[in-house]
Amino acid sequence: MLRLRAICPFSWRVFQFRTCSCKPLISQMITCTDEEQVFHLIKKNKTILSEKQVECAFNILWQFQNQKTSFLKNVECIRDHPQFLTLHNVATSQKEFMNDDTLVNVLYITQQCATVPHDLVAALVTEAWRRLERFDINVLSKFSSCLAYQHLYFSPLMGKIADIVHRNLETIEDLRSLSVLMVSISSLISQRFQEQLVHKTEHLFDTTDSSQVNVARRIVQFLRNTKHSYYPLLERCNKVFLHNMNHLDLDSISKILSLYHCLQFHRFEFIKMANKRLTEMIPLFDHPDGFVKLFVALGPMAGPEEKKQLKSTLLLMSEKLTSKQALAVVGAMEEMESRNSHLIKKIASILYKHLDTYKPVELLKITQALIFLHFQSKELFVKLRELLLSYLKISFIPSEISIVVYTLSILPSPHLDEVGISRIEAVLPQCDLNDLNGFATSVLRWIHYDHTYLDNTTGKQLKLLQKLDHYGLQRLQKCNNLNLLQEELKSLKGDWFAESLLEETVATLQRLMDEINYKNVAEISSFISRTNYLSTLLLDKIASVVIQQIEKIHPFVIPGIIFPFSVLNYDPPQSDEFFRICIQYLNSYLSELDPLMLVFLGYSLATLGYFPEDLLKAIFNIKFLAKMDSQLKFLCSSLNMTVQFRLMELNRAVCLECPEYQIPWFHDRFCQQQYKDISSVTGTQQRIYKMLAEVLGGTNRVKASVLTPYYHRIDFECILDKRKKALPYGSHNITLGKPPETHWESNTQITGSRLPPGAERIALEFLDSRAFCRNIPHLKGKSALKKRQLEILGYHVIQIPHFEWNSMALSTKEARMDYLRERIFGEGKS
Repeated sequence: MLRLRAICPFSWRVFQFRTCSCKPLISQMITCTDEEQVFHLIKKNKTILSEKQVECAFNILWQFQNQKTSFLKNVECIRDHPQFLTLHNVATSQKEFMNDDTLVNVLYITQQCATVPHDLVAALVTEAWRRLERFDINVLSKFSSCLAYQHLYFSPLMGKIADIVHRNLETIEDLRSLSVLMVSISSLISQRFQEQLVHKTEHLFDTTDSSQVNVARRIVQFLRNTKHSYYPLLERCNKVFLHNMNHLDLDSISKILSLYHCLQFHRFEFIKMANKRLTEMIPLFDHPDGFVKLFVALGPMAGPEEKKQLKSTLLLMSEKLTSKQALAVVGAMEEMESRNSHLIKKIASILYKHLDTYKPVELLKITQALIFLHFQSKELFVKLRELLLSYLKISFIPSEISIVVYTLSILPSPHLDEVGISRIEAVLPQCDLNDLNGFATSVLRWIHYDHTYLDNTTGKQLKLLQKLDHYGLQRLQKCNNLNLLQEELKSLKGDWFAESLLEETVATLQRLMDEINYKNVAEISSFISRTNYLSTLLLDKIASVVIQQIEKIHPFVIPGIIFPFSVLNYDPPQSDEFFRICIQYLNSYLSELDPLMLVFLGYSLATLGYFPEDLLKAIFNIKFLAKMDSQLKFLCSSLNMTVQFRLMELNRAVCLECPEYQIPWFHDRFCQQQYKDISSVTGTQQRIYKMLAEVLGGTNRVKASVLTPYYHRIDFECILDKRKKALPYGSHNITLGKPPETHWESNTQITGSRLPPGAERIALEFLDSRAFCRNIPHLKGKSALKKRQLEILGYHVIQIPHFEWNSMALSTKEARMDYLRERIFGEGKS
């Protein structure tokens, strides 16, 4: 009886109207021990099978499959059995007599057993469509998942389900069923409906059992599908995952990590616990089906020993990998920054064997990974090019053509012929900004490779660039919705966009800036940070929105909103109120913010001259630093180094600008490691060095590539006495071409004590375009911070902008010498 209840979860009451013969047959099915026994009963009773007996047979067959390990083999065994067709035929004839739950349950199990949709599936879907309005929420959710299984996300039927959910949303109280529906209809809903679903989910979340991992995972999947990083829900789901970590299997952890990655939602506690769980699983998988999933999930965050173990095990089973598994592995190896040449060759050989089965977006992934991993194979890249060109001839979807063209452009020896140019031109009117940017990046790469502008093909490429400019500007000028625009701007980068569209994009944002609110202010801030374009109108609007609506903004996005003000060195008119409100708001969440986020936030505020004591105490303590050290192990090498540099720069800023906090300087060893192999000067600096030597009276009166206390690196240094005469350094001078050295007695000693009375130390900094905003000669935050700190160290700082040094007025050596004399010896010029 217990087994009966487990396998056939329907009430015995439904059989009360049936004859007594119904019970014995179902009872016989329940006592079956394998599929053959079930099929024998079907064959024996096929003329009298009822709809409930059909459902019971499907349930038991499905139960047998779930109990076995070799899933695919069992599916084939059942699907190809002659009596399975009998079961299908009976189910088709009985569909009108099935109740709603039975109908959808049979459809669900049939789909799981079949490789492709067939007559029974079509018949059941048609019958379900006829009954759709009367389905309860549980049946509707299961039916929507059946449609999703068939990839009918954009079908009219799925649209009808979305409409039913929308009309009945207020009465839905089952979050499990709602979460299934949310994922199924996510491709069809409006932004308003999306917000209603999120609000309803929040309302129902507390009514759900905390062990419902699948419900939480589907909510995160819905947010991923709708590209909505809604932190309150993500945090609640994350707590469910953490609470159930010991019960999560490989499949669940792998899916959650993938969803988090897409949403750029990184939670250290989950990653640490997931890493531990996955590491424990390494010995449990000896077959590619499970091990590849483990490799992809664990590899990028594993420690050195675990990575070595993963790679060696994968190498042993590499011959058994399928095309999809090889694709997943090469992507993970790129993330792992793998340099195992033997494994790379093995995976590349599998990829080559299956190359013609991959879609364009997969070919892009393969190309990027192999180039990043420094793999070289003329044969493979030639075949890649042939496949991409064949796709280019038949494809008509703009985004797909953009992917194909971009992939062609990053292959060795790129070339774009007239056929390729004409394919691009044909789809330009349908392209969004992302597609246009992809095309432009590719064309610029081809022009750069061709070297000559006299070639006929290159001339056509230049004309194509002009057309891209035209369509890009046209799209921006017609745009009248800020949210749609910011979706297209999310991933835009590159020279073409910066040179051709940036100014018009900012103008469009300014035209639509009344639409900036607490929902989109973080995205607009992120865009400004990436562009280095100083729009005081936009930044003032952002500050105003934050001041008025701060309580509606999630604390986790506040650091990103502050960031462009830091990068661009800009104080809005209400700067004191703006930063005070942001800092006060975040003080309540310091313990919840990710360690990396805290470090970046601290650095951004320090750049702007703000040093909130609570924030600094939260960062500069043993417990926090230990936590951050453990987190660094899970980061890629580039992000790891960026975080360490930001912590060092914050430590330096606090020591120099807030000595009253008594926070120690603890980055000597780190800085020494970073600067020990840096060459002292470039060719340009050597020419400037010679001019400075002439201006100052000799090479012994100027130092090049100097490291100051606290490891600021400055281009040139000299010391002027009280009569503005350069003093010689004697034997302490640095020879050009050798690594820089610090020359003061102590690395952290503040300057002044060793100088003659009235003398001052001069720092000359040559600033390239990176030190200024893109659109105006406004000094960016990093360079302004350095100037401020050098002055605290006792330097008189002379910053020489590239646009002055390279101007026509300074086109001769004599003019430049006069310029240096004026800047060094002149009155009040700095």
